[in-house]
Amino acid sequence: MSEAQRLHGHLIGQQGSRRSLNTPALVLDLEMLDRNIAEMASFAGAHNVKLRPHSKTHKSADIAKRQIAAGALGVCCAKLGEAEALAEAGVESLHITSPVVTPQAIARLIALNGKAKDVMVVVDHPANVEALAAAADKAGKPLTVVVDIDPGMHRTGVATPDGVVELVKKVAGLKALNYAGVQFYCGSDQHILSFKEREQKIAERTEYLKGILAKLDAASLKPAIVTGSGTGTHFIDAKLGVFTELQVGSYVFMDHDYNVCDLRGLDRPTFEQALQIDARVVSANTPGLVTVDAGLKAMATEKGPPMILHGAVEGATTRFMGDEHLAVIAPEGKAAPAHGEQVILTPPHCDPTVNLYESYHVVKGDTLVDIWPVTARGRSR
Repeated sequence: MSEAQRLHGHLIGQQGSRRSLNTPALVLDLEMLDRNIAEMASFAGAHNVKLRPHSKTHKSADIAKRQIAAGALGVCCAKLGEAEALAEAGVESLHITSPVVTPQAIARLIALNGKAKDVMVVVDHPANVEALAAAADKAGKPLTVVVDIDPGMHRTGVATPDGVVELVKKVAGLKALNYAGVQFYCGSDQHILSFKEREQKIAERTEYLKGILAKLDAASLKPAIVTGSGTGTHFIDAKLGVFTELQVGSYVFMDHDYNVCDLRGLDRPTFEQALQIDARVVSANTPGLVTVDAGLKAMATEKGPPMILHGAVEGATTRFMGDEHLAVIAPEGKAAPAHGEQVILTPPHCDPTVNLYESYHVVKGDTLVDIWPVTARGRSR
């Protein structure tokens, strides 16, 4: 039994039970989540593009299954460990978006390929291609691979167009590997605040991708799958029509960093802030300032302190006060929340925040309706 089940299992279904949660608690608004999933599924259908949502955002078998039930063809996993955890929980069609290189990791990948349905993995280096082919050949089951293209980030991916063609030729020439397509993820462009600036940058990068695709087509190596994109560029990428599938992730939750981006050129949020952190005022001895029980250990902090969703007057701000504590500061002349009151925060960055928690507290309104495990929590190897 998880700690969340032990502490809060008896609260499930009790009206208003959200207010009885021990804090800090990772809370997921189910109705917002389902609306976000439905909106992206509807968008993809309208633009004739498939969805392969990124599970690195939620690390949850429950959420992955909801996405697939809504029409997604499968999910992406940033790490092999995530794919293993989701497969163990019954999720199929898993694409691993980072290279799997070491002998011990390749052995795990081949074992996963033997058990799970529709496993794919990226490659970006000839040595890795040879190692995967040798392992798959020994196991007696071909491994499906996608060639990763560097969009200019220099994180992973083949760095030149001719290099992409050569690596695809190598993959296609090995019987133990199935060449499925290419991956192109402009991660550094996802959070550009201005829609117009983001659109211009992605249009330029897409022309680069088109040039590579033309080279592959000329070499009779046209990819069946062109996978990539993300929450920040999904609208632009779908309109450009090059990707066959979108690797959107954060749309299900919408942290603050994405929520301030103009995702569709409408100058308003497209998706709802379904992921929240419930905290409580534990000290209230300074006029205009109180301390809540969600500090540096309760959320990812590289994007700064959290925004307040509910529980404080408009204009209230936050400041980290240490590992366990956060200050909530009311505007001058306004009252801060009272001692013991609930304050609901929006995580600055959802993916690493989720990895800090073992469970989601799933709510409808103020009622706890379920507790879901963070299935792949800590599965980063």
